[in-house]
Amino acid sequence: ILTKNSIPSRPGRLPQLPKAFLDFLYDVSCQCDTRDNETKFVSLTSKVQMHQTSADGTTTKIAVELQDGHVVESVLMRHEGRATLCVSSQVGCAMGCTFCATGTMGIRGNLCSGEILEQLVHASKILLLSHEVKGRLWESQVSELEIDFGYKDKNFLRIKCDERSDVTDATKPRTNSRKKIQKEKRMDLIRNVVFMGMGEPLNNYSNVLIACRAMIDRRTWNLAHNRVTVSTVGVVSRMRDLTRDLPEVNLALSLHAPNQAMREKIVPSAKGTPIKSLIEALDEHMMALTKRKAEASGVGFNLEERQIASKKKRAMIEYVMLVGDTSTIEAAHQLGKLCEGRHLVVNLIPYNKTDVKDKLSCPTEEHMLHFRDVVSSYGAFCTIRRTMGADIAGACGQLVVEQEKKEQKLVDIEDGPFSINAERKTPLTALSKRGKDKNELSSESKTNENDTIITPMDPWLRRLTIATAITATCFVASSALFVLHIRKR
Repeated sequence: ILTKNSIPSRPGRLPQLPKAFLDFLYDVSCQCDTRDNETKFVSLTSKVQMHQTSADGTTTKIAVELQDGHVVESVLMRHEGRATLCVSSQVGCAMGCTFCATGTMGIRGNLCSGEILEQLVHASKILLLSHEVKGRLWESQVSELEIDFGYKDKNFLRIKCDERSDVTDATKPRTNSRKKIQKEKRMDLIRNVVFMGMGEPLNNYSNVLIACRAMIDRRTWNLAHNRVTVSTVGVVSRMRDLTRDLPEVNLALSLHAPNQAMREKIVPSAKGTPIKSLIEALDEHMMALTKRKAEASGVGFNLEERQIASKKKRAMIEYVMLVGDTSTIEAAHQLGKLCEGRHLVVNLIPYNKTDVKDKLSCPTEEHMLHFRDVVSSYGAFCTIRRTMGADIAGACGQLVVEQEKKEQKLVDIEDGPFSINAERKTPLTALSKRGKDKNELSSESKTNENDTIITPMDPWLRRLTIATAITATCFVASSALFVLHIRKR
């Protein structure tokens, strides 16, 4: 079911599963009934809790509920001629970036490789469904045009549909309809995957590595190597491990500041990790394949080969634009000097407002354009990322955090803290860690200072504590009197 493109069997390779068998498994999984789901075959361990699409139809935010009740986010972005999926690698995040909604959650656990890939499955189904809906709308237009023109050729009728839509909007520029058809055909599959969702991917290195290998494997997802991007706040040792184990994929560094002092203020985990070492590790990843060829030939590489390597595999710097010291023109010069002579890609990210402690905002568009021009003057390829999904809580972790706040506020009057059934309820903090049994979670929740759970046994415990304290006091007093009596003798 996870197979996107089948490949012919070759000598020495195991044959693919029969298509009829895969269709059977898919049909059984779709017919799974909640009343009898234990007797049915389930192909996925997670499910889509909810999904929202932006008003312009370009972005879909997906909340995926895992088998243990935790929720992670994925974002499906539809660009012109391609679809990109942003996936999560952890539940929460330990890095604690001040501008990130996921950082307010803390770390709750790692996703296994299958859970990462299942986000791709869910997003593919949603993308295919939206593509089919557009197809039905087009078929309704075709049925009208068949009467007008008398032609049955679908390509001709599609061109006429495009021409009719162009006539209704005189300001819309006319495009090549055949190229438009080809772009629409490419939109039914996800072509790009970026690990820029919840969590720090390199802190879940083994599972992310397995997931990346499955994505670029011809027998499974068959994505192009340069279409998979792993983003990191800056775990230098793991960056070097990725360069060794999987140099084919792209690597993006979330820098967000041009010097160490500024970076430590907004990225607490940056303490002890110099920016220079991060840039060097990023540069080594970009030049890994070129270095291997140079070592094999015994000849070093020149500036032209560095430029060619930067085009084949992107090593990116992500830089969030916040009003303050990090977005000044001086900071732009410092950032440009860091990238000078390396041909790195700098991606400026307009800040998407989230419910974090610090009140942050995004600079004006004119200021960001000036900032971009300054960085580009040092030889870096600098772009401003297009803002998408602002109307559907599109920022990383924003949707999950908002849902948890709503759940904390909505408490049934029958399930209040003084209810007899209160001890049966599992508080939100009981889901704070993955991979623990229920008894361990319940004991942790009862000892948490932020949780107030009062059970019917609490009054008796208080009385027993008071009685024990009185008994201990009497024992100490009687012992003191006994010692004094012996000394007087």
